[in-house]
Amino acid sequence: MMYKVTIGHEKSKPFINIYIDNKRYRFWNGKSIDTDLDCKDNPELLKSAFELKLMKGWRPKRKVKQLVKSAKTVKEAIKKSIQDKIDNNYSLRYIKDAERILKLWNRYEIDKGLKNLAIEQLELQHLKEFVIRPIWSPKTQLTIKSTLSALLNEFKPNLIREVKLKKPQSSMHKPITEISSKIEELKQFNTNLHLCCLMTYGCLLRPHREIRELTWGDFSEDLNHIHLSGERNKSGRNRIVPVPSYIRELLVKGEPSHNIFSGKPQPYNEDYFKSLWSRFKKQSKSLETGQTLYSFRHTGAIDIFKRTGSLTKLQKAMGHSSINVSLTYLRGLEVAELTEDDMPLL
Repeated sequence: MMYKVTIGHEKSKPFINIYIDNKRYRFWNGKSIDTDLDCKDNPELLKSAFELKLMKGWRPKRKVKQLVKSAKTVKEAIKKSIQDKIDNNYSLRYIKDAERILKLWNRYEIDKGLKNLAIEQLELQHLKEFVIRPIWSPKTQLTIKSTLSALLNEFKPNLIREVKLKKPQSSMHKPITEISSKIEELKQFNTNLHLCCLMTYGCLLRPHREIRELTWGDFSEDLNHIHLSGERNKSGRNRIVPVPSYIRELLVKGEPSHNIFSGKPQPYNEDYFKSLWSRFKKQSKSLETGQTLYSFRHTGAIDIFKRTGSLTKLQKAMGHSSINVSLTYLRGLEVAELTEDDMPLL
């Protein structure tokens, strides 16, 4: 059986082509051959890995098309879209966001007495009630609308586009000037929140997902580095993050599969640190208006730039895909007027 392996591109993103018996198979990562390699990180290496597997007798499985009943209810439509995206190897983060939409929609139907609302009965008013809620910020509403739009695109492609939202107002998280005293105050309040804020500042990770979901297996053996896969961080890229000594001295390594906060395979719920921060904010006498959990990340970013003067190092430390994004963190240093075009060229 003859085969051929090449590297193709779609919208500038690489993928692996495998031709066998006049059939083409496309792969974006190495999951099907039990490797963590991602094509966008190293296409040549992944190509070699597939070639080696083929030489050893491995063959790609043919997808058998199954007849799928057309979804009759909104929930069935969302479930079908989620399954389609799972089958097409969408990121774990995207799938989690989509599954959250399904839970929220199910709760909406129950609250409104619309159990098993049919697709044909779905109207603009339903979508407005679901998306536009006072408890959600404009940014959250926009995210909910965007995700739901992708999930219902096959069934109601234009309806959700008619939901008009207010443009989210960008706001900066106010930097923390007395970082040491704030960290000490947190230490007295709650050890988990203290460690979370310390890592948000010292490792520049995002608290609600990247830090909350950390396991001991994400750390190197000596605890000097954290390894995050592209599915585990916002940029979608694999990251290796140094761990400062003042954080390492607080860490007591547990089982690789255990979460560093819960001590169990499962992390605490999505609102865990949000709830702790709300409680801390109520009793703190030194916290200023505009200071949030993300203020520790912003403060860490400013500290890196002050000491290094390097936007490239800042970009890498933050895990940003663009220098433009990193520049927004430097407004406290009065360099907000800079753009990428103003930066030195290599």
